[in-house]
Amino acid sequence: MVQNLEVRWADLDPNYHVRHSVYYDWGATARMNFLTAAGLTAKLLNEQHFGPVIFREECIFRREIYFGDVLTIDVKTTKLRRDLGRFSIRHQITKADGTVCAIINIDGAFIDTLTRKLTVPPQIAYDTFTKMPMADDFEWLEVKPA
Repeated sequence: MVQNLEVRWADLDPNYHVRHSVYYDWGATARMNFLTAAGLTAKLLNEQHFGPVIFREECIFRREIYFGDVLTIDVKTTKLRRDLGRFSIRHQITKADGTVCAIINIDGAFIDTLTRKLTVPPQIAYDTFTKMPMADDFEWLEVKPA
């Protein structure tokens, strides 16, 4: 799923390029935009008492981004456990000319918001995540025995 990004003046650092933390904000926004559009809304998460948590988030910076650059972010699943107990997502930020500026990788799971423990989410989460485009190097993760 490809989404447009807007570089705001407030996103810049003293060197006039995008602050590092903005990349993570873009990734979170792109993920939640996809999930919401696919039916996994904040209201549903609240009603069903579950939500995504992130264990690892990294950004690989390739090219500087400046105010006025036209950007897109592509969000793809790289790993899923069949019960959706774990997931990984890659976000690629690209300039209009095709230059890859950054790649954000995350690993996550779902938490029961009442017990505050990791959980296997309801079927709607699985249905939503499997609608997300899969990366060329996508892999299914096996459930490890207890």
